[in-house]
Amino acid sequence: METGERKERVQKQRQVLILFVLLGVSRAGSEPRQYSVAEETESGFLVANLLKDLDLEVGELAARGARVMSKGKKLRLLFNGQTGDLLLNEKLDREALCGRTEPCVLPFQVLLENPLQFFQAELRVRDINDHSPIFLDEEIILKISESTTPGTTFLIERAQDLDVGSNSLQNYTISPNFHFHLKLQHSPDGIILPHLVLDKALDREEQPEIRLTLTALDGGSPPKSSTALVCIEVLDVNDNAPEFAKLLYEVQVQENSPVGSQVASVSARDLDIGTNGEISYVFSQASEDIRKTFLINSKSGELRLTQKLDFESVQTFTINIQATDGGGLSGSCVVFVQVMDLNDNPPELTMSTFINQIPENSQETIIAVFSVSDPDSGDNGRMVCSIQDDLPFFLKPSVENFYTLVSEGALDRETRSEYNVTITVTDLGTPRLKTEHNITVLVADVNDNAPTFTQTSYTLFVRENNSPALHIGSVSATDRDSGTNAQVTYSLLPPQDAHLPLASLVSINADNGHLFALRALDYEALQAFEFRVGAADAGSPALSSEALVRVVVVDDNDNSPFVLYPLQNGSAPCTELVPRAAEAGYLVTKVVAVDGDSGQNAWLSYQLLKATEPGLFGVWAHNGEVRTARLLSDRDAPKHRLVVLVKDNGEPPLSASVTLHVLLVDGFSQPYLPLPEAAPDEAQADSLTVYLVIALASVSSLFLFSVLLFIAVRLCGRRRAASVPAGHFPGHLVDVSGTGTLSQSYQFEVCVTGDSGSNEFKFLKPVISDGLVQD
Repeated sequence: METGERKERVQKQRQVLILFVLLGVSRAGSEPRQYSVAEETESGFLVANLLKDLDLEVGELAARGARVMSKGKKLRLLFNGQTGDLLLNEKLDREALCGRTEPCVLPFQVLLENPLQFFQAELRVRDINDHSPIFLDEEIILKISESTTPGTTFLIERAQDLDVGSNSLQNYTISPNFHFHLKLQHSPDGIILPHLVLDKALDREEQPEIRLTLTALDGGSPPKSSTALVCIEVLDVNDNAPEFAKLLYEVQVQENSPVGSQVASVSARDLDIGTNGEISYVFSQASEDIRKTFLINSKSGELRLTQKLDFESVQTFTINIQATDGGGLSGSCVVFVQVMDLNDNPPELTMSTFINQIPENSQETIIAVFSVSDPDSGDNGRMVCSIQDDLPFFLKPSVENFYTLVSEGALDRETRSEYNVTITVTDLGTPRLKTEHNITVLVADVNDNAPTFTQTSYTLFVRENNSPALHIGSVSATDRDSGTNAQVTYSLLPPQDAHLPLASLVSINADNGHLFALRALDYEALQAFEFRVGAADAGSPALSSEALVRVVVVDDNDNSPFVLYPLQNGSAPCTELVPRAAEAGYLVTKVVAVDGDSGQNAWLSYQLLKATEPGLFGVWAHNGEVRTARLLSDRDAPKHRLVVLVKDNGEPPLSASVTLHVLLVDGFSQPYLPLPEAAPDEAQADSLTVYLVIALASVSSLFLFSVLLFIAVRLCGRRRAASVPAGHFPGHLVDVSGTGTLSQSYQFEVCVTGDSGSNEFKFLKPVISDGLVQD
């Protein structure tokens, strides 16, 4: 596949090469089709539709593989092979493409690949007036001697215009003047050259420099233009003495002007040039005070201070200054300096009385008494006093220039315990000067806030069986006051329940609010209790508050499961009867147990710990139901002993076990068969073991006979009490209530009857509690 693509690419390259060869050979013989577009036209502009020029239909363009080709890597034209539209791919700039060449032509070719055919074409880019004439130098300088005769011609720098044709530069104009006129000359290559012609003789003393504005105009519509400044310097001869611009300079100097600051600047003019026009400035007939106070720059004529002025000592200075040129000619002027009095003294504040601490509950109180002064006079000596706007204080004028600082009323130390008061004294001078005096006012505390607990009620959790004096939690109260008014003590308040022995249960640390359990708690006896604690401050009078504390005893797994059914009281065990025809999953019985704990410590699970025949019975883990795991057969032993383990979900878990006896019967009409003892485990023993077993069997037989005799006596007693009053249960019946794992209350009779005259078994029959039970 790659070889086929490479061959196709080589074939196309050969076709293009042949095309360019044909284009080069036949270019002279074919007349190209011409199209035009104005420069700066936006991309996407429709140049032409080539269908008519190519004499083709719409469908033939795509079939013949029509495309547009041009020189260079830039693709300036786009060709739509479906519609024949020739579009601009980019905005064209004629000046960038062709410069000053006119016309600006971009040749391109239209190629039809199948069969091979091409057409020559040209895109002419029309010029628009998008460039103004530009002078390369914004200022053209000409130096002309004042002795130059009228009629002399001077060539000046021309302007440049990137446009061509009528949009190019067409004319020059010059601003009106009395000395020059403009003359235009066309060069052989069509460039317009501007010339200045002198009409009137120049006089440097009269006009040392002439500035003219030269304007270049193009032929666009509307025309564009640009200007350049023609600066003509007139060369002169020395024939004039220096002259000051003013004979009298009047200046005002502030008395606080720094040393080195400029007071005035004098200026003399000399119409001559060169050394004859160089001017130097000096003091003329100046006093010693003037020479100590002022300094003049001999070159620039700047007058500066050499020492500070004092209005109170000298108010005015009269200074004579002389200007001399290089030819010995001179001129003079007078500088009158007036010293201005300034507001250079800030106001002064003197504190007479100041109280830096006031009680927070005090009413309007005088805190400070002070006076103000300013050594200046007039508006410079008039003063105003103020303090910050956001303070609970105000200034009260007293006698002249005396003020008192007074509190507006009672303050709140808990909101703000300290105030920084800035007393500002400002004069009315220009510029205004001010003096600031800072004082700090402290607010003394008053016991007006009771302690506040961080919580209105607290809940503490204590695990039962805790050690005595155990820290079980803390209460905390804060007092917004300070000092002794904020010292909080804690105490236990009398409980609302008079039977709650609170004093023997918890205690509290009066200083920090820590609570301690005084003795071990028992969840089963007391699950939660509430009491209130008080917090009182040490103020006078003392203020207090209280909060509710609830102690929740968390259960610990300290109770093992208790089996309600079957009873494990050491009496003759009841036997569960299971017919051999029972299906798999047959309910044999249900183990019912409870746990004195709570939560997950009371979640019980059941499992079969031991069985005479494993795999025959199973116990449901969540409800304790004992069911058959498979179908019974004749080969199964008639009697079975099961040990069920009941375990809670505590950490660590506690458990209890219960033993069940199961008798397999063919039907409930079968006579009762007493449950024989469980078969001993089969094991290989040597002869010594046999002797030991015989000895133990003898002893056990004697013990077994005694047990059987005891059981017989008990059975006789139970027959006499066959009838029981209504509302009570026989010894072999169990009442299982909702306290265990059963969802309802059940009464079951689980033992066989002892009457030899009846062959009916009573197995898992509900018993009516209000009737008499007959054997």
